[in-house]
Amino acid sequence: MPTSPALPALSFEPLDAAAQDDVRALAAAAAAHDGVAPLSEQPLLRLGTDADWLTHVVARGDDGAVVGYLQVDRGGDDASAELVVHPDHRRRGVGGVLLRTAERDARLPMFSGAPGQRGKPLRVWAHGDLPAAQAFAAARGYEVARELLVLARPLGPDDAARDVPDLPGLALRTFRPGADDDAWVRLNARAFADHPEQGRLTVADLQDRRREPWFDADGFFLVVPADDPSDGAAGEPLGYLWTKVENDQPSGAEDGEGRSGEIYAVGVSPDAQGRGLGRALTAVGLRHLARTGCDRAVLYVDGDNAAALATYAGAGFERAAVDVQYARPAGA
Repeated sequence: MPTSPALPALSFEPLDAAAQDDVRALAAAAAAHDGVAPLSEQPLLRLGTDADWLTHVVARGDDGAVVGYLQVDRGGDDASAELVVHPDHRRRGVGGVLLRTAERDARLPMFSGAPGQRGKPLRVWAHGDLPAAQAFAAARGYEVARELLVLARPLGPDDAARDVPDLPGLALRTFRPGADDDAWVRLNARAFADHPEQGRLTVADLQDRRREPWFDADGFFLVVPADDPSDGAAGEPLGYLWTKVENDQPSGAEDGEGRSGEIYAVGVSPDAQGRGLGRALTAVGLRHLARTGCDRAVLYVDGDNAAALATYAGAGFERAAVDVQYARPAGA
């Protein structure tokens, strides 16, 4: 009579360097198998973070190899989880164990128990919203609670040649690492005050990204008052456009895929809304990406952000993929 596979052993301690490498290797194996990265950028940047609002769970098989990973972030209004199971260990109960662990951690954090972090609703990301993830969620009573759309458009010579939009009373300059960190964090918090992830970014989060190989200050733009002196003392920046081009990409479209660049984030201060800064900054980003040799521009936007969707549709973007957050219905 066949026996059920043994459930994995779970560990909850902060990840040392070796465990972090194991999780990255696990994520790479899943991405190669599924065609989509299973963990977003933020969880990967936080693999070494030890905080009372963050839980790491590593699942190991009988041989000690990492077969699954879960991260639960309780820093927002909802607890947000991302999990991944190695392709060779799926359909063995690993995903179910990790999900139940996330549910318990959202209700009652296992190790921090920090005030205000108990009894939170749980949302679970499914990047690419693959059929297997849909079936996994449906079987456990989860429904789509949020869509994060991936939009894309081709880039060409016209984008590289476009003029910088006129910004009366304002000036455009590049970000100065170190000098602009605090001002950018303040602007970002104002621009994304209602956003569950972006608005929570700290100076430490910014510095984590500055240490990434893809970071390029020449692709990070600030809109400032036109009379802003070189030290930036005249006033806070009113908007920003941040681009991201991953390293180790093809140099051109001759390989059939080309080189992609991301409009990583666009933020406008509430004090500057209605002045067309979002459209202007998007144009700046497209020009920069085209001039750096990118053949395709991509970005992420929430599916219910009608204003941003209209701006990006006007700039030629179309839906290319979707990431989804699943949650159980209220009262379920």
